[in-house]
This record gives sequence, structure tokens and C-alpha cells, in this order.
Amino acid sequence: MECRRSQRSVRVLDVFHWAVMLLSLTQSGALGARKFRGGRNPQPRRALPSAHYRDRAETTESFSLDFTAVEENMDNFMTQVKNLAQSLYPCSAQKLDYDMKLHFLENTSVTCNDGTPAGYYLKESKGSRRWLIFLEGGWYCFNKENCNSRYETMRRLMSSSSWPQTKTGTGILSSLPEENPHWWNANMVFIPYCSSDVWSGATPKTDQNDYAFMGSLIIKEVVKDLLTKGLDNAKILLLAGSSAGGTGVLLNVDPVSELLEELGHANIQVRGLSDSGWFLDNKQYRCTDCVDPINCAPTEVIKRGIKYWGGVVPERCRQAYEGKEWNCFFGYKVYPTIKRPVFIVQWLFDEAQLTVDNIHLTGQPVQEGQWRYIQNLGTELRNTLKDVPAMFAPACLSHEFITRNYWTDVQVKGTSLPRALHCWDRSLQENSRNNKSPPKGCPVHLIDSCPWPHCNPTCPTIRDQSTGQEMNVIQFLMHMGFDVQKMAHQQGMDPSKLLGMLSSGS
Repeated sequence: MECRRSQRSVRVLDVFHWAVMLLSLTQSGALGARKFRGGRNPQPRRALPSAHYRDRAETTESFSLDFTAVEENMDNFMTQVKNLAQSLYPCSAQKLDYDMKLHFLENTSVTCNDGTPAGYYLKESKGSRRWLIFLEGGWYCFNKENCNSRYETMRRLMSSSSWPQTKTGTGILSSLPEENPHWWNANMVFIPYCSSDVWSGATPKTDQNDYAFMGSLIIKEVVKDLLTKGLDNAKILLLAGSSAGGTGVLLNVDPVSELLEELGHANIQVRGLSDSGWFLDNKQYRCTDCVDPINCAPTEVIKRGIKYWGGVVPERCRQAYEGKEWNCFFGYKVYPTIKRPVFIVQWLFDEAQLTVDNIHLTGQPVQEGQWRYIQNLGTELRNTLKDVPAMFAPACLSHEFITRNYWTDVQVKGTSLPRALHCWDRSLQENSRNNKSPPKGCPVHLIDSCPWPHCNPTCPTIRDQSTGQEMNVIQFLMHMGFDVQKMAHQQGMDPSKLLGMLSSGS
């Protein structure tokens, strides 16, 4: 007999409820302690998962579980829970509906670039009072010519005409606990990027304007629509985004919080998670004419773009840089003006930053001057991040992170990003209780100190662009023009020792 989705969901929750009871016993009883601690898993320590459940007798706030007693046996424990669920209820083995569903904005005057309706994807999690709103990235355009070109080649980033009806979340948007240990049970919202304005514009499409640029208004309208779908009962709203969406978080986290306060929802705690959106307004490796978004210097793009988009920046930053509001698009300048808590995720060797700086890694070994520039970029980024209290900055060459399938694997100083975000969440809870000391053994300021791209052995896999073959750290660094003799001399060590350290992944 076919099982209905609601039956499957309730039955799986029943089994997880039993799991909660078992965990309570393991944390309070000696028998449980012996059972789980006696058979330690030899794998490295993982991020501590948390789970959120709904009491079926009464709608209650989601709560986190402390899995400390079983953290080193978590894979085995979760497998046993799943096996138990499937043996008790064969229906639960069937695929649950994890997809987010497309909704268009109620306010049809707020649109994508081409005038088609803007919208969002939503997967509700009944009973959870945590909401995650994600801003998609995807570069920008800053004049009629390159916006026309973008419309021809990347239309989905300017129009909703071909958006699918559903979307499956990955990384921090995943509804699977093994992929998303601490946010899997939140209400998930994905806002497609169709405004090409780094989520800053407030200009409608008119006879004089070929395109609408309404990124900042789209976010506000999504928030208003969500208030009728359960956001009004939220405790925490995490505004997250990657690349241009990461910069969009820095520009909009305070305005979103202020909007909710104006609408009578000051009790909702608004926070930001900015991924790969901390760009530098540094000097390019090689200066070129500003004809397209790829080759134009970052400062010149934003100076031109903010006028073309009718861009809006947060009030406190606008006051700090009056007449030069373009400064507010650069993380290290806007961050000190932001009032709400923001966690920064940034690769120290960001591929998008290198691209706008005219370092194009096309498969050919880089020149010595390019190699020095890449190293200096890591140093500059590290310096701008040193005073950011909550951040995760691995020394890897990559771009975007929090929606990648490897987002649980990369570590900085032995801590993964999901674990660091969980620690940040705990520290904010402690602060709200007037306890200013951070939780012990729970770091939130994590930045690699090693000086080269991919010197962190947990970095994502690099492939040779010409052959498609995976490269180890030594192969990659040699490919990048790494000079072992010179680098060993700079570090004051024997070249053979440096090669040995790289080979061992240390």
C-alpha cells in the first residue's frame, strides 16, 4: 500500500524522537556512556550535529541537542537510526520531498531585469523557528552593452521566464542532517539572482530604462511575503549568500532587520553569513580598459554600476562614505558599519578576485610576477580579516563555499565550517544571556596562516584544466610556478624539508 508523504514524515519524526530519548539516556547514564565512549571511531572529530524537532502536542521552538557523548560515533549512530526507521516503517525508506518550491512575489511591480516577476524558492519546516534566506550570486553588468550581452548569454540571471518549479538545496541549504548538521531543519529560502546589481538596485524598468535593477527591493518583498508563511513566528533569520550574494548580505542584513522592526517584528534576531563576497578594491596585476565585468577593475565596476543601477547602500555606511558610496561594496569598509552579527566565509585566494585583478589561471604555469601577486593577495585578505571576530578563511584557491557538497570537509585549525557556525550560534546565545565569554573549545575566528594557495591539506580538489586530472599539492604548486628553493629560503628551512612537509599535507 502506498504511503502518504505526511505519514512518512511523522513516522520518521517518531523514530528521531526515540533517538532523542536514547541520546538523553547516553548523556545522563553510565550505561550509555560506556556503550558509546567505549567503542571510539578512529576517524577525525567531526562537527557536532544538532537536531530540531516538533512536539506534536504543541508547536514549540526548535532546539539544539548536544551530541558530545556520541560525537565520535555519529556516523554509526545515524546509520543505526536510519536502519531502525526503515525496519520499523518501510514507508520511510521512500524518498521524502526535500525540494524547495517556486513562489513569485505578491508585489508584481518588483521584477527581474527584463520585467518578468521576481520570486523565491521555499521549503517550509513546520515547527522550526529558524529561517535561512539565501541570495544567489552571479557577477553583474554595469552598462547597456554588457547587460545586453549578459541577457543573450546568461538570461536566467536576468529573467524568471525559464526558472524551474522546484529546486533542491545543497550544502547549508540541504535538508539532510548528514550534509547540513546544524541547519538541516530550518525553513529554507533561495532567492534567484535576476537583478545583476549585487542586490543593491532600486530602479524599475521604464521607457527610458531598458532594464530594471531592483535587487534590494526583491529582498524586502520576499521578507514581506514570508511573514504570511511563518516568518512572523521566527526566532532567528540568517541572511546568507555567495559571491555577489555574499556582498548582498553585507549590504542588506541591517536593512532587513530594520524592515522587520518597522513591521512590528523586532523580536526576530537577524544575522548574516557572507560567503566569497569580501572583495578588495586593490590594484590590478595588469590594468586594462573597463569594457566588461571580467576585465574592469573592481572599483571602476562599482562606481559605474551604482549609478546605472540606482544602487542603495546601508544608511550608516552611506554616512561614512557620503559622495563615495561605492566604498560600501567592499567588505572591509562596510563591515565596521554593520550593527547585526555577520559571519564571514572567504577563501584567501579567491578565484573571482584574481579574475577581476587580471590573473587568469587558464592552465598555463603562472609567471613569477603573477605568483608574487597571488601570494600578496592572500596576505592582503588576511590583514583585512584580522579584526573580524567570526570568520572562516582557508588558504585555498576557489570561489563560493557554503552550498558546495564539500562544505563539511574543509577545515581550518582542525575545525570545519559547520562546526564553526554552530559555535558562533552558541556564542550569540550566550551573549544574549549576558555571558560574554565564548563557549570553551568552540572557535569562531578561524584563518589559515600558511602562505600559499592550497597549503591547507583539506582544500577542495584541484584539477589540471588541460587534462582534467587531479593534482596533489606539490603538482599544483609546481604548476603555479612555485620555486621550492626560493620559498624554502624565505621560510628559513631546507628545501627537502619543505618538500616533505608538502608531500605529507602539513
